Amino acid sequence: MQKPSLLNYLTIAVFGIAMAYLESAVVVYMREIYYPEGFVFPLKMIEGRIAFTEIFREAATMVMLITIAMIVSRRAIERFAWFIYTFAIWDIFYSVFLYILLGWPSSLLTWDILFLIPVTWTGPVVAPVINSITMILLAIVIIRNSKLNPDFKVRIMEWLLLLIGSGIVLYVYMEGYTRYMLKKFSPGDLLTIAPSKDMMEYALNFIPSHFTWSLFILAEIFFLYAIFLMIKNGKTKK
Repeated sequence: MQKPSLLNYLTIAVFGIAMAYLESAVVVYMREIYYPEGFVFPLKMIEGRIAFTEIFREAATMVMLITIAMIVSRRAIERFAWFIYTFAIWDIFYSVFLYILLGWPSSLLTWDILFLIPVTWTGPVVAPVINSITMILLAIVIIRNSKLNPDFKVRIMEWLLLLIGSGIVLYVYMEGYTRYMLKKFSPGDLLTIAPSKDMMEYALNFIPSHFTWSLFILAEIFFLYAIFLMIKNGKTKK
């Protein structure tokens, strides 16, 4: 099987970078409207129509990333790899463009809103960057092994490591906001598409202050061990 060329990686990277610029441009407009003096917590109230637009815009970006992965390859495992590769490029350059356009963040430890689905994710800017670098490495290993061996499959142990690590990362990103909201509302309230006015006002007072680095590092260890096993297994099948 032919190995993926550097051009393949560069072409998909260009797509991810273009998406990152598009998203960062939207953030520039949003911050000009709601945070003209600079983005800080606590958050400001966003009008309902714009809030819904923002949530569905994020969903649309996922559709775009999935679509490009579906086009690039016919194999499910390769599609997964190209998806996380493009996602990671997009995520890294999103922060790069925000820094170029707004001079933000001032530090890699600056808190940011990372995602809004199904609830608000928060964390230091450096955390998703670390995850993205790991995702790029994982994607390259999967794509390379898949091209060298048409029968290549990610083994159960490797999937378990990836899934456990992903679960831990999601918990860390959503922990602070979820704990804060559960002090006053039920779990079902948090997942509602149309939150009440009281919920919105309460959510706006949330200020992230603690990030569980120990769990985050543990998740990265799971990811890296899974990648190590894939590299090892790929070598034994040549």
